[in-house]
Amino acid sequence: MSSLNLDDFTDLIERPDGGVRRDAEARRERQIVPPGALGRLDELGEWLAAAQAAVPVRPVERPRMVLFAGDHGIAALGVSARPAGSADRLVRAVLEGASPASILARQLNVPVRVVDMALDCDPGELPADVVRHRVRRGSGRIDVEDALTPEEAEAAFRAGVAVADEEADAGTDLVVLGDVSVGGTTAAAVLVAALCGTDASVVTGRGGLPIDDLAWMRKCAAVRDALRRARPVLGDQLQLLAAVGGADLAAMTGFLLQCAARKTPVILDGVVSAACALVAQRVAFRAPDWWLAGQKSGEPAQAKALDRMALEPLLDHGVTVGEGAGALLALPLVQAAAALSAELPDKSVEADGSGDTEQPE
Repeated sequence: MSSLNLDDFTDLIERPDGGVRRDAEARRERQIVPPGALGRLDELGEWLAAAQAAVPVRPVERPRMVLFAGDHGIAALGVSARPAGSADRLVRAVLEGASPASILARQLNVPVRVVDMALDCDPGELPADVVRHRVRRGSGRIDVEDALTPEEAEAAFRAGVAVADEEADAGTDLVVLGDVSVGGTTAAAVLVAALCGTDASVVTGRGGLPIDDLAWMRKCAAVRDALRRARPVLGDQLQLLAAVGGADLAAMTGFLLQCAARKTPVILDGVVSAACALVAQRVAFRAPDWWLAGQKSGEPAQAKALDRMALEPLLDHGVTVGEGAGALLALPLVQAAAALSAELPDKSVEADGSGDTEQPE
């Protein structure tokens, strides 16, 4: 019998410090630029101060992009524009610095960590530090079988927790979270539909590389069939991830919960991270207070999940490539908010005449 009790996260996870946030708001009111004039940057600065429990807010100096990778058996039905079992090619592009996400990360000076949970390739083909948490080779076809056994789901979840601890212990002060998967958006749509009580057609999108109408219809049918298998296990989030999630999604859910427990802020990317966040919210209702929605991906399931968690995307720029690329683009906005919050002078400085270049008459 499993020794993992997800209910423990309800007690472990606290909200960001409300008193510190009020102090940050009061400090903002004393600054020379009127409150509200910086739009969401004001809100971001105050959120970050509360997450750090620090006024003035500290700069975000050690961000890290963490990508959970896996193949999904449901891709064999032609629900993705990419061939089934080909996520390892995407991982190699990231590791070689040739993917959009890795190029952006290099430009922004953000280290990238890839965690293989269920790639459908020989583990010897990838670096040892990438594959050391792998649970299985590919996740099951969720329309007709479970994605994982209960033991695999627990192992994947624990791996996500371990990765979050490793990042917190290493001094990572903000995580940009994404996925590298083939078939992952289908599994994510099932989770969102199940948790929000909606039909398959409401949550089924066209994926990172847009699929045609026939593929979309196949994807809708796959989500519908998997949804029938998800509903009976809605009361147990680990069973839900085993039935219709996947090793990468289970790991990402554990990662998000442990990041909240360790008070590590996270920027979510697309529909896969949003779906995992929604599962995590079911486990611990305070956890979403530690997350930002980096971007609007255009996937209907993402919009549904973010609305349920009351998270408003920072950016809407039409980036659907996945792999954390959209969330990375939101990172400079968060860093700018921190700098403005910390460095804008008080009104008292202006009143003292330190910025006055005119001579008295």
